[in-house]
Amino acid sequence: MESAVVIGAGVLGACVSYHLARAGVRVVVVEEARPAAGTSGATFSADVTHLKTPYAYYRLNRQGSDEHRVLSDALGGPAWRHPAPLLQWADGDAAQQALRERALRARGWGLDCRLAPPSVLRELAPAVDPAACGADEVVVYGSTSWFDAPRFVHTLLDAAVRHGAETHYGVAVTGLTRVGGRITGVVAGDRSFSADAVVNCAGPGADRVAEFAGVRLPMRRVPGLVTESDALPGGPLTAIVAAPGIDLRPTPGGGVLALSWDVDARLNGAVDGLPQELHRRAGAVLPGLARARIEDARIGVRPVPSDGLPLVGAVPEAPGLYHLVSHSAVTLAPVLGRLAAREITTGRPATELAAYRPDRAVPGDVHDENLRAMNRRRPKSEGKP
Repeated sequence: MESAVVIGAGVLGACVSYHLARAGVRVVVVEEARPAAGTSGATFSADVTHLKTPYAYYRLNRQGSDEHRVLSDALGGPAWRHPAPLLQWADGDAAQQALRERALRARGWGLDCRLAPPSVLRELAPAVDPAACGADEVVVYGSTSWFDAPRFVHTLLDAAVRHGAETHYGVAVTGLTRVGGRITGVVAGDRSFSADAVVNCAGPGADRVAEFAGVRLPMRRVPGLVTESDALPGGPLTAIVAAPGIDLRPTPGGGVLALSWDVDARLNGAVDGLPQELHRRAGAVLPGLARARIEDARIGVRPVPSDGLPLVGAVPEAPGLYHLVSHSAVTLAPVLGRLAAREITTGRPATELAAYRPDRAVPGDVHDENLRAMNRRRPKSEGKP
C-alpha cells in the first residue's frame, strides 16, 4: 500500500495521517474547512475513561489515554495533554450511590480512584466553592487529563507533513472514484486525488461520505454547546469537575470550559440565552467566574455511532474505503489512528478492532454507559440519521 487520501483533519484524521506518513505512505489530507475546525475544536476534550463500558471498550479508551503520553513524548513541543484530577459528586442519595458503585468498578478495573470527603476540594480545586457540593463524599479520579484538541491536531498534522504528507484545506469532498468496484480516490472541488486507500475521518459528515459509495453507517449527529471564559480571577481551575448539571475543565489560557448535557438537551436550533445559562451554572460552582466573561461559545456536532462504539474498517461492498468514526474521539485517537494505519498498510486485521467493524450487527440498546447518560438528556426532536 503506497498511497492514501484521508478525508477530514480532526483528531482521528490527524492521527491516522501521522501514522500512515510515518510508515512511508504518500498521504493526502483533504479538509473542507481547516484543521480542528469542526467537532475537534468544539468539544470538552477530557479523559472520561471511567465512564466507558463494556470492559473491552474501557480497555481501548485506557489504551488511548496512555498513548497520548507516548505520542506527546515522541513529538515533543508544546503539550496538548494536561494531567489533572477529575472530581465528581451528585445530588441525592440514589445518584451518589450510582457514582460510588461506578468508582468501585473503575478501581476494580485498575483506575486510580478513591472516595474522599468534600474537604478534598480545598486541596485539589481551591477555585471551587465547597458549598456547591451537597454530597457527603467526592469521587476522585487521580490519573486523568484534559486535552487541547486543536493543538493536538496541529502537532500531528505538522509531523505528518514532515514525513511527506500533503494537505488541502478549504476543499470539500464531493464524490468518490471507483475502478472495477473498488474505491480508488476522491473528487474534491475541481480536483481528484487517486490513492490505494481512502480513509473516511469526516466526523459528523462521515455518513455522507459513505453514501457516495452506497454504504450506510449506523450513526447520528448530536449537537453540543461549550463555553470558554477568559482567565479565572484568583488563579486557574486545577481539576476537571463533574458537578450536578455542569462539567468544567481548565483551558490553556487559564479560563474555564463548560458543558452541560442538560443544556444540550435544549439545543433545538436556537442557542439564545444558553451560553449565559452555562456560564451561570459554572459560576454556581466557581465563584470567580462572576468576574470573568464568556470569551467564546461554540457548538460542535458529535458523530455518535448508534450503539456508542466506534466504527472502524472497510465493508465488503466498498473495498478501498476505510471508515474511522467515534464518539470520545479525542481520547481514542492515538490508539485508533495507530491501529487503523497498521491495518491499512499491512492489510492484516487488528484483533483489537474486531468488535468495531462498520457492518457489525448493531443491537437496539446502547453499550457505552457514557452515551446512555447523554441519551437521557438528548432533545426529543433530534433528527434521525
